[in-house]
Amino acid sequence: MGREVGQLYKPARAVLDPLFSFFWNWEVEGLEHVPADGGAIVAPNHLSVFDHFAVAAALPRRITYVGKAEYMDSWKTRYIFPALGMIPIDRGGGSAAERALDKAAELLDSGELFGIYPEGTRSRDGLLHKGHTGAARLAMRTGCPIIPVGLQGTLEVQPPDCSLPKPFRTLRVRVGRPVDVTRYLDRADDRIVLRQITDEVMFEIRELSAQRYVDTYATKTSEELPTETARIPEAERVAVSA
Repeated sequence: MGREVGQLYKPARAVLDPLFSFFWNWEVEGLEHVPADGGAIVAPNHLSVFDHFAVAAALPRRITYVGKAEYMDSWKTRYIFPALGMIPIDRGGGSAAERALDKAAELLDSGELFGIYPEGTRSRDGLLHKGHTGAARLAMRTGCPIIPVGLQGTLEVQPPDCSLPKPFRTLRVRVGRPVDVTRYLDRADDRIVLRQITDEVMFEIRELSAQRYVDTYATKTSEELPTETARIPEAERVAVSA
């Protein structure tokens, strides 16, 4: 597949990696779960626009996202997002979701990492919300594993009302064990299976991010924008792990 974006990924990483290491304290766990080659779907929780950069900076391989075309309208993201591998999708006219899945499948079939936020949009309340089935559909279509990722600290680095990231915060990127969907491939159109896979991924993300999970979809508006991630209390976390 001829690449339309991401040509500047390596030089961008060469510049950004030392800057990130200087301005933020990085803690990265579980990189052994990222395959050295071949297609895989990376599924993080989503709290901040900085999530894109945190995942890209932590992973040893290039990762591509599909993002809204409106990012091309802002000088702050017009060049850096495509340089780091974001493919802009126009949400108007036809099914944007299907176009995004088609592009993602093409990338995965060519052996690349593809990133998708199962919540569909940023969490406005700091909670981990119910996942949409797009990642599961994509995994069933391509046979690729889904790698859950838990991000901690990105909301403190760049909350929704902050135009620039705040330096000298601690960031944690925790990569979980891949969710293998090959045992379900004969039931690719079964909505119950898609929901089961999605819920399994969201459970893993919950364990990795230490967020409180709520069984409702995230929305694009909220009366209150948080400044800290909503985390599972220690006692409850022990009970979940038991």
